[in-house]
Amino acid sequence: MISCKDGDRLALVAAFQQAFGDYCRENGIVAEFVRFHPVVKNHLDFSDCYELSFKRHTIQTNLADTDDPILTEYSASCKRDIRRALKAGVEYRIMEHPENLNAFKELYYSTMERNDAQAIYYFNDEYFQNCIDLLGPYLVVVEVTYQGNIIGMSLSFVCGDFIHVHLTGTLQEYHGLAPAYVLQYALVLWGKEKGKALIHHGGGRTGEPDDKLYLFKKKFGRNEEFDYFIGQKVWNPAVYDLLCRYANPPLNTEQFPAYRNQSSLVTIN
Repeated sequence: MISCKDGDRLALVAAFQQAFGDYCRENGIVAEFVRFHPVVKNHLDFSDCYELSFKRHTIQTNLADTDDPILTEYSASCKRDIRRALKAGVEYRIMEHPENLNAFKELYYSTMERNDAQAIYYFNDEYFQNCIDLLGPYLVVVEVTYQGNIIGMSLSFVCGDFIHVHLTGTLQEYHGLAPAYVLQYALVLWGKEKGKALIHHGGGRTGEPDDKLYLFKKKFGRNEEFDYFIGQKVWNPAVYDLLCRYANPPLNTEQFPAYRNQSSLVTIN
């Protein structure tokens, strides 16, 4: 058996490629799409196995290498808005292993409606219940309040040294009190207290440098970024080519696999 020591990584990937290739052929798997983890950087190990594509930069708040992440990572305007909010009476609390996500769902859905979000971002009740049932010990909810009213909430995943900010919601009428910034501030304090290494915020909606969501997240991580890559692999080229001939996708399609392009989907009997 090949171990995963640094000196054996290439051999391990080669063994995976052989074994998984056999599995795909035996089970009728034609093509594969992979999202690699920006923090783990595991795309570096699979450059010989998959066709890699860079998608976007993602943001982190480094907690491990500084005594005061707020000072070293946050933008000046972000720190100013947090001070003003706390001085005005904004409060926060951290809930580890929440029993339910009912309050969060309500606030999150209202945020998605306000932003005219795509349907893909409207996670259903089953999704949130699965988060509780399957990932309960790894969930952390931050709640921001003002005069007894909940004005912002966030849902994050925590595992090992890493915190990943998953979803957030805020009330528009309280944006002057910077609830989105206080949510991040509270999570930094909690993460630092718990000895976590970093908070991963993800990236923008696109890979463009002027993407508004990316620029917002950049306010919480001014230093090192992570690179997000995807991988593509055709395990059965003959069948893949046949499916593409049937589907006849546009030549310039970026859809993978190409035969799933929505403009050219057909039923094959």
